[in-house]
Amino acid sequence: MIKSILVPTDFSKQAESALKVAAQIAKKNNAKIYLLHILELPMHLSDLMSTGTPGPGPEAVFFMKQTHKKFEEVLKKDYLDGIEIIETVNFEDVMHGVIDASTKNDVDIIIMGSHGSTGFEELFIGSNAEKIVRTSKKPVLVIKEDCDIFDIKDFVYATNFDDEDKPCLLAANEFSKSIDAKLHLVWINTANGFKTTYETEEKMNKMISNLNIENHTLNIYNDITVEKGILNFAGSIHAGMIGISTHGRKGISHFINGSLGEDVVNHAKRPVLTFKI
Repeated sequence: MIKSILVPTDFSKQAESALKVAAQIAKKNNAKIYLLHILELPMHLSDLMSTGTPGPGPEAVFFMKQTHKKFEEVLKKDYLDGIEIIETVNFEDVMHGVIDASTKNDVDIIIMGSHGSTGFEELFIGSNAEKIVRTSKKPVLVIKEDCDIFDIKDFVYATNFDDEDKPCLLAANEFSKSIDAKLHLVWINTANGFKTTYETEEKMNKMISNLNIENHTLNIYNDITVEKGILNFAGSIHAGMIGISTHGRKGISHFINGSLGEDVVNHAKRPVLTFKI
C-alpha cells in the first residue's frame, strides 16, 4: 500500500505530468504527497541557506518568494483537491536533494517527470531521472507525458528470473495489482546471453511456482540487445508501462557497462518503474 509519495518538481510540463499521476495514486490510496523543489541558488547563497545563517540577504529571499508563488499556483490545480500536500524546498543538487528527501520522509515511491536525453547530452550530462534511478533505494516511477495510470491494462516487467530479482518481481506484481493491470514477465534473449527455450522456460517456471503471482504471462523475446528487446516487446503488445530492476552502477563501472534500468528510463516513451536490487 502506497501511503507517501515524493514528487520532485521544477514546475515544468513533465514535472506536472508526474504530479498528476501521483495525484491519481494518492487519491486511490489516501496517500500524502511531498512536493519537492530543488532551489539551485548561486553557491554563496546556497551555503548561507543550508547552514541556517540568519539574514541570507535580499537575493535569497527573492528566490524563496518566487518558489513559494509557484507552489501556490500548483496547489490551486483541481486534480490536487482533497490530497494532503507537503511543500518542501531543498538547496542541494537535484540528485542528492531527492534521495535525501525520500529517506528523510520515508516515502514509498518517487514519481518524477523526465524528457529523457540522447546523443551528446546523454553521454555528458544525462538526465536527473537517470541519476536518481541509479542511486535511489526507493522505487522510482518516471513519467514522460500525461497519462491515466489506472487506464494501463498491460505492464511489462523484464527479468532474468534470478533469485536476487525476486523481491523486485514481487514488488512489480503488487504495483500491477494496485492499478489492475496484467503483468507480462519477459526474458530477453540476445546472441551474447543466449539460452534455449527449454532452459529459459525451466528457469521461469521454477521461480514462478514458488510465488503468488496470478494475473501474468511468461514471455521470451529475441532481440539485438536487452534494452531494445524490452522496448520492442512492450511495443509489440501495446503495453502501457515497463518495469525493471537496477543494480545502480556508479563511477567507471557505470561508464563502461552502462545501466540497463537507466537506459530504458531514458529511451522509453512509456512510464517506467524501477526497483533497486
